[in-house]
Amino acid sequence: MEIKKKILILSDRRAGHLNQSIAFCKYMKLDYDIAEVRFKNRFLRLVSYLFDRVGIYTLSLFDKKEGFRNKFGMTEDSHSELASGSLYSLVVGAGSSTYYAVRVMAKKLNLKSISMMLPRGYRYSFDYIFAQSHDNPPKRENIIPIPANFAYIEPQHLCSLGKKSVGIVIGGDNSILHMSKELLKKQLDAIFDLYHSYEIAVTTSPRTAKKIEELLEGYDFAYKVIYSKEPLNPIPDFLDQCEVVCITMDSTSMISEAISYGNATVIVLPLLVKRENKFSSLVTSLESEGYLHIFDGTIEQKNRKIDFKQYLKGIYL
Repeated sequence: MEIKKKILILSDRRAGHLNQSIAFCKYMKLDYDIAEVRFKNRFLRLVSYLFDRVGIYTLSLFDKKEGFRNKFGMTEDSHSELASGSLYSLVVGAGSSTYYAVRVMAKKLNLKSISMMLPRGYRYSFDYIFAQSHDNPPKRENIIPIPANFAYIEPQHLCSLGKKSVGIVIGGDNSILHMSKELLKKQLDAIFDLYHSYEIAVTTSPRTAKKIEELLEGYDFAYKVIYSKEPLNPIPDFLDQCEVVCITMDSTSMISEAISYGNATVIVLPLLVKRENKFSSLVTSLESEGYLHIFDGTIEQKNRKIDFKQYLKGIYL
């Protein structure tokens, strides 16, 4: 009997990137192995762009003491049985630290390669590239434009909320967006006023600042997770149970999850913007297509959902 091959995921240790690759595997209904990748240093990461341009694919740029070189016992001249390619149908990755590694492993093991985002700086000669539309990808046969990041949701049953409930997902600052305590307070006050008869639940993220956690203590939430104190992820349950889910605009991953599962109306809470950025482009595009509403003090019932399976129809392993 033919053995159903796995997918080899290369990870840069960033959950938002890894989850896209895992979601792809889930939709493909294939098992997977995860191997972490790390360049030996920043200079060699820059070298990888040049090597890719001239067609040099080598494991020597990566740390052999950890990550996939250690996991699979790989050297330049020998392959372990595990990494011989007999177990895998393709190699997939998301994030700039994985793209060259995906190309290396695909070449050495004679596997197909998939990038879950547009691999800027590298050649676009992967077998398949899923490119977010807001990145304005070029039109090529191997590039598949998608509205948002691949996401796959499975409820965790961490909470039990009523039909009339609102879930609020709070992120944090990044290099482009700033979460103002004063602005967030105005947004929370408005939500509590607009949904005064609803159960309101909240969860924070690993990036949520202490001052924001202290702000949340002043509200009477029906359910609350402060991630720094209780590292749980009730977001899938919010999407499964709540009539409305409000999400701060700092995470493309969280927004992608919200518009890919359930029936909840999705509301994005704007943050202070430092400069033109992908977050604003993404949510503006998704709002125009009916997936979400950017909160401006009013409510619009937008709950269109993405069916990511439709983007897999042309994938042949």
